[in-house]
This record gives sequence, structure tokens and C-alpha cells, in this order.
Amino acid sequence: MDSLSDALKAISVSTELIDEELKPHLDTLLKVLQEKKKGAAVEIAASGILPTLVQTLRKKSPLTPQVALVVAEMAREAMVRERCIEAGLVTALLPLLKSSDQDLLLHTGRAIGRICFDNTTQQDHLVQNGVIPRLVAIMKEYPENDPLVNVCLLALCNLADIDCAREALTEVGVAEALATQLRRAQDAERRHVVLEVLGSIGESDVLKLQCVESGVPQALLEMIRGLQGGSDNHDLCSIKIASNLIVSLLLGDESMQKCFGDGTGAVYQEVLSWLQSSNTQLQLAGALAIANFARNDSNCLRMLELGVVPHILDLLERHVDEGDVSVQHAALSALRNLAIPATNKVRMLEDGVAERIRSLLRSDMPPVQFKLLGTLRMIVDGQEEAATILGKDEVLLARVMEWCEARDHAGVRGEANRLLAALIRHSRAPEVIHAVTKADGVRHLISMATSEHVIMQNEALVALAIASAIDIEAMEEPFREASLVPTLQKMLDDPLGAVEVKFSTIGLICSLANSSLLKEEMESLNMKESLRRLSSHTSTKLATQADSVLAVLSEAS
Repeated sequence: MDSLSDALKAISVSTELIDEELKPHLDTLLKVLQEKKKGAAVEIAASGILPTLVQTLRKKSPLTPQVALVVAEMAREAMVRERCIEAGLVTALLPLLKSSDQDLLLHTGRAIGRICFDNTTQQDHLVQNGVIPRLVAIMKEYPENDPLVNVCLLALCNLADIDCAREALTEVGVAEALATQLRRAQDAERRHVVLEVLGSIGESDVLKLQCVESGVPQALLEMIRGLQGGSDNHDLCSIKIASNLIVSLLLGDESMQKCFGDGTGAVYQEVLSWLQSSNTQLQLAGALAIANFARNDSNCLRMLELGVVPHILDLLERHVDEGDVSVQHAALSALRNLAIPATNKVRMLEDGVAERIRSLLRSDMPPVQFKLLGTLRMIVDGQEEAATILGKDEVLLARVMEWCEARDHAGVRGEANRLLAALIRHSRAPEVIHAVTKADGVRHLISMATSEHVIMQNEALVALAIASAIDIEAMEEPFREASLVPTLQKMLDDPLGAVEVKFSTIGLICSLANSSLLKEEMESLNMKESLRRLSSHTSTKLATQADSVLAVLSEAS
């Protein structure tokens, strides 16, 4: 440390920056720093020589690489970084990133990276001063200089989350450079740095598309193929990150469509094979990817033509008992999306989808229950035959009744009620209405009619109106036991009730007028008065509906 003190004194009293005089003293500083002598970096920063180092960097002498290396070694110590910034070292270092000297680029990159680490203000300053294009250019110019590329990757990792950095990255072809480095990455550490940068830039749809056009998905797939079958934790982690990245790239509409390639794209073909993999992570990513591809009708139709459904069903069945909840959830999401086009519903029913996913009824996992109910509801939407078959299924109805009372899981409870209403709405079948009544489902529909969600209220009211129109005699007793008429009156009288809900309520009241028992109950509650108040409602449609039903009740009495 005595030699360090001597060197610092010599540098601090130098009036002219003569290279020959400075070099031995810089050698001393470097030796002490590289030996990690305790307190050396702090002593150097406090000695007053930082302005001299700034001057040396600015005059770009033969000593410049050595000074940059000294700064890089010194900046390993967090306590000196603020002094480095105050002395102007970052400003002096930035122009050196335009050098063609690879050693100088390496030392400069490390120095800037360490000084600005975890410093948002300085990182913003770097981006504003054009560091992003330069980092990417260096990676493209020297793709085989691993230490130098690593510095650039680490810098991009730290900067990529800044909004203006993402904007800058869209203009410099970063995806191409990252694809190259992904293919060159031989160890887990390098792979993870590249994957982390890809994860950060993947939040932009523009960059997603650039990634796809630059071959990033293919590079990710090559990497996954190369690592499959092993048990090394680092490799398994790489597979997980890479497969999740592919799923993420499919969230952009244009990037997803390019990967799909009308069902012949290499990415689509590969993720389809993941459904049959023994690796649970790849199964999960494959199901999520299929769900992402199924975001428009044309893709859904094409995937069904290509026979995707049996693969998803096979995957689901592998996870029914003691299986992975995430995989089941993702597979059901894919089926639900595929079932959105009306023609697909028919094809999926012919393929036995409804029967095969019934095995999931025994699942105790709320996420699976929620997604299963939503998938079944989507399948019966507009499908009379399917709604009739499922609506008469006593095992299904018994399970749905349980889920209608899932007090700890509002999502499951809501979906169960919506499926119950859908079975009646889409089947319009007396046998379904009888089955639902027998299963004690009417009280759940009446409860659903008072939900805080307007769409659920309307679905319940329409289902109840259909049930009463088809078989009012069978519905009289369940309606009376569940206090339907008083509930409807409260809904009409509610000053905050939605107009469309009141409209559906009046429609149901009109159906109930066909029952002498229920008419008497409406008379005793003075339902007419509630309707009269709505006759002057600001909604002309609602007022007209109220007048019509008021006339019906008056005739009946």
C-alpha cells in the first residue's frame, strides 16, 4: 500500500500528462486493484487523481486503454462510483465506445457498466447519449469476441427496461445480433444473459416482430432441442426460459401469424410436438402457445383441420389424476379458444371433446374447475344438441351444483352459474329444465339474477324466462320456494338497477303471468305499482315494455 501512496502522490503532482511518467504509476494502481487490496479503490478515488484520469482519457493517448482498465477495476467497489460520476469519468469514457480497439472497448464497457450499475439517472443519461446503437454495433462487429460481447449483453440487460431504450432498440437490429449470440452460447451463464435481454425487449410488439423476422424463435428452438433429455438444472432452467419466450413472442399479432405460417410454420410444428413431450415445462408452453395461436377464427379453423384437438385431449388426460394444474389450465384455455368459431364447436363435439373433458369434473383444483366450466360454456354456445346432452347429465349437474356454492372461489362460482344458465338458454329443452330443477339449480339461477355483474344477471333472467315459457307448471313450486317474485320486484324497484336488467326482469314477469299461483303472488305484492313507476322511465324501450306487461297483468286480473 506504500507503493500505492507513492504512485498517487506522483500522479497528483504531475503538471503535464507525459505518458512515460504516468505509465509506471498506473501499473502500480492496476496491480493493487487487481490484487483486491482492501480500501485501495476508495483511497484512489479520494486522492484527487480522478481529474487527471479524465484528462488522459480525453486526449486519447497510448495509455487510454490502461486508464480505462484502472477505472473499470476501481469501479468494482460500489463506494467509489458516485465520485467517478462527479469527476466526469462517464462522460470521458462514452466517446471511447466508438474505438476500433477491442481491448479499449472491453475496458471502457466494463468501466461504464460498473459505474452506472443500479443508477437510473446515469442509465437514462447513457441511453440519451446513444449508447444503445453503439452496444449493438459492437456485438455485430465483433460477434466472436466473447468477453466483449458479454459486456454489451450485460449492459443491454441493465438498460432494456428503460422505455427510451426500447425505442432505441427498435431501430438498430438488436434481434439479429441476439439470435447470433444465442446460437453461439456454449454455457448456461451466457445463454441466460441473452435470454434475459430477449425477455426485456419482448414486451414491445415491434421488437417481437423483429425477433421473429431475425430468426430468434428458430434459435430458441435449436437451443431447446440441444438441451432436451438432460437433467442438469441449468439446462432445464434454460429450456423453461426459452419456451416461455416463444410463448411471449406469440402474444404479438403479426409475430404470431408469421410463426403460424398457416399451420406449416416451423415454430407451430415444433410447439405442437411439445404437447407429446415428457418434459412438463414443454407441455405447458406447448398448450399456452396453441392458445395464443388460437386468437383468430382462421387460425382456429386451420388448427382443427390439422387435427390439434386430439393432441390437447391426450395431454389433458395425462394430467387428470395427480397431474400438473398449470398444464390442465393451459390445455383447457387452448380448447376454449379453439371452440369460439361456431363451425369448430360442431367439429369438436363430433371429436368427443365434451365427453373426454368430463373426466376433469373430479378435479379439486379451482383454476382447473374455472377453466373447465368456461370451456364447456363455450362449447355449448349456440349448440342445441350439445347443450341438451350436457344439460341432462346428472353427474355433470351434481358437480356444477357443488361449484355454484364454492364460497371461497368467486370465479368458479360465477362460471358454474353461467354454465347452468347456458345449458337452458342454448338447449331450450324441457328435459334439461326438468333435470336442472331436479338438481335444485333454480335457486342458483335466481341468486345469479341478483349478481353484481349485469351480463350474469341477464343470462340468468333469460334462462328463467325460457324455463317458465316452456313449462310454467313445473317451475311454479321451485320459483315460490326460492322467492322469485319478491326478488324480481326488488330488482324493478332498485333505483340503481341497469336498464337492460329491468327490461329482462319485465320479460320474465310476463312469462310468470301464465301461472295463476304466481299471478296471485304478484297481485298480493302489488307488482303493478312497480311497473307503473317504470311507465315514465327515461328509457322509452323500458317504459313501453312496462306498459305492455302492466296491460297483461290487468287483463289477467
